[in-house]
Amino acid sequence: MIEVVNETGEESDELALEDVAKHVLTQLGIHPLAELSVLLVDESAMSELHMKWMEEPGPTDVLSFPMDELRPPGLSGATASSARGTGEDRGVPPDLLGDVVVCPSVARRQARRAGHSAQAEMELLCVHGILHLLGYDHADPEEEAEMFGLQAELLRTWRAGVAARRGEAARHSEEARRGEGPEGSP
Repeated sequence: MIEVVNETGEESDELALEDVAKHVLTQLGIHPLAELSVLLVDESAMSELHMKWMEEPGPTDVLSFPMDELRPPGLSGATASSARGTGEDRGVPPDLLGDVVVCPSVARRQARRAGHSAQAEMELLCVHGILHLLGYDHADPEEEAEMFGLQAELLRTWRAGVAARRGEAARHSEEARRGEGPEGSP
């Protein structure tokens, strides 16, 4: 179960964040009943969390708080290189995965610098936070290459799926507008 809670009052697409989170967990073979919370917080709340848990002042973009030592199938140690399995082993029991906390105002500033939307940045941060919950890190260049490569691939496949669903919905809408049924028949 994935819960997205927007505590900021700022507008965001919480359904998209839930959908991208679901995609990540599915692709990495995490049990579909595993619980994940994604919280959107303001800069004040993020600054408090950042100081309390990282001992660093000011707000950051994303923080991850793992609840259990849940790992994708095949991931036994600190390295996540075998996490991209076939999905055949879904033996990870449902459990409480943890919390991903995102600060939309920080995401908005980063998005402007990166040249994409704030929503796209929050989706990236959601994926990034989930990967941290699953034991991925970017402390050294090899880990960074692995984590960021996986992050990019997960976002690419999710966005391709969103585009395909939108295309299918547009096709059905056009058929309905023309009064056609399936396969072009009335």
